[in-house]
Amino acid sequence: MKAVERAKLVRSLRQESRRLRLLVLVIGFFLITLTFVVFIKPDAILFNLNGRLSVDQAPRSLLIRQGVDTAATASRRSADTLAAAAEDPKVVDGDSAGIEANANANANAGGASEDEKRVLTSETEQGKMAEAAPASELLGGEEEGRNGLHKGRQEDQEHKMTLPTVSNYSIHETTNDSDNGKQEDRKTDSGIKLVTDVDQSNSRDRSHQPALDNMGWDKPLCDFSNFRANVCEMRGNIRIHPSGSSVMYMEPAGSMKDEQWKIKPYPRKGDELCLSHITEVTVQFSKVAPECTKYHDVPAVIFALTGYTGNLFHDFTDVLVPLFTTANEFNGEVQFLITDMAIWWTRKYAVVFEKLTKYPLIDFNKDNEVHCFKHTIVGLHAYMELTIDPLKAPHNYSMVDFNKFMRRTYSLPRDEVTSLGEVPKTKPRLLIISRQRTRMFLNLKEIVAMAEEIGYEVVVEEANVNSNVAHFANVVNSVDVMMGVHGAGLTNCVFLPHSAILIQIVPWGALDGICRVDFGYPAEQMGLRYKHYSIGVHESSLTDQYPLDHEIFKNPLAFHKNGFEFVRQTFMDTQNVRLDCNRFRPILLEALDQLNQ
Repeated sequence: MKAVERAKLVRSLRQESRRLRLLVLVIGFFLITLTFVVFIKPDAILFNLNGRLSVDQAPRSLLIRQGVDTAATASRRSADTLAAAAEDPKVVDGDSAGIEANANANANAGGASEDEKRVLTSETEQGKMAEAAPASELLGGEEEGRNGLHKGRQEDQEHKMTLPTVSNYSIHETTNDSDNGKQEDRKTDSGIKLVTDVDQSNSRDRSHQPALDNMGWDKPLCDFSNFRANVCEMRGNIRIHPSGSSVMYMEPAGSMKDEQWKIKPYPRKGDELCLSHITEVTVQFSKVAPECTKYHDVPAVIFALTGYTGNLFHDFTDVLVPLFTTANEFNGEVQFLITDMAIWWTRKYAVVFEKLTKYPLIDFNKDNEVHCFKHTIVGLHAYMELTIDPLKAPHNYSMVDFNKFMRRTYSLPRDEVTSLGEVPKTKPRLLIISRQRTRMFLNLKEIVAMAEEIGYEVVVEEANVNSNVAHFANVVNSVDVMMGVHGAGLTNCVFLPHSAILIQIVPWGALDGICRVDFGYPAEQMGLRYKHYSIGVHESSLTDQYPLDHEIFKNPLAFHKNGFEFVRQTFMDTQNVRLDCNRFRPILLEALDQLNQ
C-alpha cells in the first residue's frame, strides 16, 4: 500500500510541476506582450479601439499630445484604429461677460503677447518664447495712419486660410509674430458631409454621425502675420471642445503634422492689458479627441467680446466691423461661438447678429458639448481702426459695404444725400454730437445760433453707452452734416447716408494723426466727405490750467513721448472746447456749398 501511495504522490507532483511550468510560460508571454504594447502602442492602453474618449472621460484640458510617429512605427499602427481616430468633427460654445469702456491702450506695450505665440507639441513642455515686435505710434503725423493697408490677401476661394485676432489701440501697432511656426504635410481623401444642423444636433445617437474625412491642408492652421489680429482657419474634420478651450483638426492616417497655436480671438494684438481678460484658445492638429455630441453643417466663427467693448468706438472697430468682414460672406449660414460673452452687449446689437447668423449664439465658456464642424475660423479679420482693407478682406469687402450693411440692418431710409438744389426750400440738417464729461462744447448755444444763421436746421444729440442704437441710427441717417469733438460719439458716422459730411473737431495737443486714423480715413473709405478742424490755443480750456508760455502750448508733440496713456490724460480727459465761431464758420459754409453741388 505504501508503494502505491508513493507512486500516486510522485505522479501528482509531476502534474503540478507541469502545470506550474505552463503557468510560468503563460505569465511570461503575457508580460512580454504587455511590455511590447506599452512601448510600441501606448495609445492602445489609454484609449479605446476607435480612438475616441467619451465626453465624460475626456480630460479637462483636452490638450492630448502624441509625438509624430516615425515611419517604422506608423507602418505598424493599426489601420482600423487610425481610421477611427480621424473620423469625427466638433463645435464649441463660449461665454464670459467682459465689459470695458476704457478707450485706453498702453503705448509702451509694443511687444507681441506670449499668449499669441504658437507652441509646438513635439516638445514635452510647451515652450513660450516672447516675441518683441516694434510698435509704430500714430501719435504725431497723419501719414502714419495710412500704413495699415498693404497688399492683397493670398487666399483660395475654396480653401481660404484665415486666422484669429488680437490688437492695440489706435496708437499702437505691433508687427508680425514671426516665431509662430508653420508645419505642413497633410493628406486627405474625399469631401465632408455634415447632415445635422446646430438646432437639430443635440442627439448623441451615433446613427446621425456624418462621414468626415479631412481634405488636403498644406497651409499652417493659423496666420499671426497681421499687425492687429491673429486668425486661424481650417477645413476638414474639426472638433471644438469649449470645456478644454480647444479646437482640434483631426489628422488623417499617415499625417506627420505636429502643430499647436495659442490664440486670444480679440483684435487688439499686443495690448497686454486688454488681452489679459480674454480666454485663450488652443488650436492644434490631433489624432485623438473626445467623441462628437453635436454636428453642424455650417461654418463656425469663434471670437471674444470682453476687452474694450462697452465703448461705442471699440464696439465697432474691435467687433462689429471685423465680424462683418469675417462672416458676411456666409449669408447667415454660420454659427457664432463667443468667448467671454457679455449678454447685455449681444442684446444691444441683437439686430446685427440676426443679420449675420441664422443660428442662436453659443456661449463658449459655458458649453460642455463636443461640436463637430467642417469649416472653422478662430478670430476676426481686422485691419486699421474702423476700416476694412479691400485688398485683404474676403470678397474685397470695404467700408462702403459695411456702411450699406448698417443702413440695411437698421432699416434706415436714406442711402444717399440729396442735393439741396433738388429740394427747394429745404434746409440742410446739421447734427452736433454733444458730450457731458470731457471734450465738451463750452459755448454750444453760440455754435447752434451761428449754424442756424447760416441756414442749417440744427439737431443736438448726446451719444453714450446707454443710447438706443436704433433711435440714434435714425437720427444720424436723417442729417446731411454731422460734427463733434474727437470721441466715441463720432462712430455713429456709420449710419450716415452716402456723400454726407463729417466734421471732426480736433482738441489741442498734436492729435491730428490719431484723429485722422480713428475717424478721418474711415469716413473717406465709407464714401463720406470729411472735414478736419484743429482748434487753436485760445479755443482750449487748457488755458485755464496752464500759463500761455507753458510747454503744453509751445511743443505739445513732446508730451507724446510719454505714451498714449499720458497723452489721453493730458489732452483728452481734462480738456474742453470753446469753439471760435468766426474761425469755424468757413467750415460750415464749405459744407453748405458741397451739399448744393
